[in-house]
Amino acid sequence: MPIQGPDIYRLFDLVVEKNASDLHITVGRPPTIRLQGDLRNINHPALTAPETTALIEEIIPPGKLKEFREVGSADFGFAYEDKARFRVATFRQKGVDAMVCRLIPYKLLSFEEIGLPQSVIELVDRPRGLLLVTGPTGCGKTTTLATMIDHINENRAIHIVTIEDPIEYYHEHKKAIVNQREVGTDVPTFSEAIRRALREDPDVILLGEMRDLETIATAITAAETGHLVFGTLHTTGSARTVDRIIDQFPPEQQEQVRVQLSVSLVGVISQVLMPRADNRGLIAAFELMTMTPGIENHIRKNETFKIPSAIQTGKSKGMFLLDDHLLELYRAGKIDRDQVLAKCQDPRRTREKLDLSS
Repeated sequence: MPIQGPDIYRLFDLVVEKNASDLHITVGRPPTIRLQGDLRNINHPALTAPETTALIEEIIPPGKLKEFREVGSADFGFAYEDKARFRVATFRQKGVDAMVCRLIPYKLLSFEEIGLPQSVIELVDRPRGLLLVTGPTGCGKTTTLATMIDHINENRAIHIVTIEDPIEYYHEHKKAIVNQREVGTDVPTFSEAIRRALREDPDVILLGEMRDLETIATAITAAETGHLVFGTLHTTGSARTVDRIIDQFPPEQQEQVRVQLSVSLVGVISQVLMPRADNRGLIAAFELMTMTPGIENHIRKNETFKIPSAIQTGKSKGMFLLDDHLLELYRAGKIDRDQVLAKCQDPRRTREKLDLSS
């Protein structure tokens, strides 16, 4: 992968050409791309501190440059002509500058292209409630949310407000009105944005991150009061997601929050992303929990450890566990055994099932 000189636009061209997910710029190493999950050096000398700084300053907006110099990090979106958009994270390390640019496809994907089951559409079409998309960093949560928002945009004449840091997928107004607010550019914080959103006649609110107590509390209240709220958390598995939300609150408020959550939560989609067995790109595996009287009761009674069993017995309602979906992908030849064991929630039980199917 030869490239002449440290030119950020040539590097972006290479990312788009190879369909890499990320570009890493750091001192002491050549520009590096992440391809099918692995980091691969570009054929170029190791970058110097002045070169990394120059690459960053070529694309960073003036306001974000000021933030970067003052606090040591800044995130922003960057549109590269009509070729691609990037989510850019700049940061200081060992006293020098570094940057990671994530490729965001312009094309919004369909439910089928992502691999989401049709039962998710029923959740997306709900008039109100809290729907969470969870998983580790880089697992495709933003793409999943963009697909769901696009579905609503095409089918419902409503008002959608998204709150993102930064805005990744741009949504045109279709049947719906879509207003997208970028934290740090249009509004100072997530908590301020969602508080203001409630006065903007929204039907649907998308929260790019539920990162603090005030934001989580306001999101639950918004879901209770007649809005459909989408949010993300860096958790894997429905039970852990519910626990994470409740644990954000002081002990004296947790019982009340369990009741609120049992009423407002309509579903949790957990996902992981991994290389395909044929090395032709990446594939996602999902867990889907939809609210039932049984799961509602488990949340209210602080018995979240019973949620996985309730999901297993709720297959007729479209629910399934992440581990079961991983096994399904493995048996279909789409992922290998190592990926199943690396991404599953219960390695011991999953290994037993793998051995039985060998």
